[in-house]
Amino acid sequence: MSAPLSGFPPEVAHTVTGENAVELNFLKAVYPLDAVYGAAYIFIDRCYVLIDAPDGDSFRVTLAWKKGEPPEDGLRMLAGEFANEILSCAWRAQIAKESRGIIEAVTVKALGGAMGPPTIDDLERFDFSDDAFDDPLGIAMSWEDKYGKKKTDPLGETRSAPTLTLPEPDGPKDPTP
Repeated sequence: MSAPLSGFPPEVAHTVTGENAVELNFLKAVYPLDAVYGAAYIFIDRCYVLIDAPDGDSFRVTLAWKKGEPPEDGLRMLAGEFANEILSCAWRAQIAKESRGIIEAVTVKALGGAMGPPTIDDLERFDFSDDAFDDPLGIAMSWEDKYGKKKTDPLGETRSAPTLTLPEPDGPKDPTP
């Protein structure tokens, strides 16, 4: 015997009299099987979960309370949480389905870089031409260009880049032997 569950349409959810359980029906056209499995997995620590297909158009999920008697509103809350979770799982499945191409492309790029150094064939096909590129901010300046080469001061004298002189570890050396 079953009784309607408060707050749910009778064709969607009802309690199983004497079993401390609630049965929920979901249309296969609305909720994919993966979403039903995902939602059921979330609930296996709190209740016993049975999934079956009474006809070709719907899934029936039975949630049975695990420990003792459920609180007064426990079965209704369990059914509501399951309905929310299956909706969430169905939405995530839809997003994953729509994003599959992007996810695969990013994964291929990421794994392509992890394949190791290029082969000789890859290097032969690579264009090593020394074409200049635009660098309006001067960011692509090499260290040698910035610090290491000799520079000419305004008077035309050539001088080296400044160097840092560190003190001797044992102090200054005595010039007399």
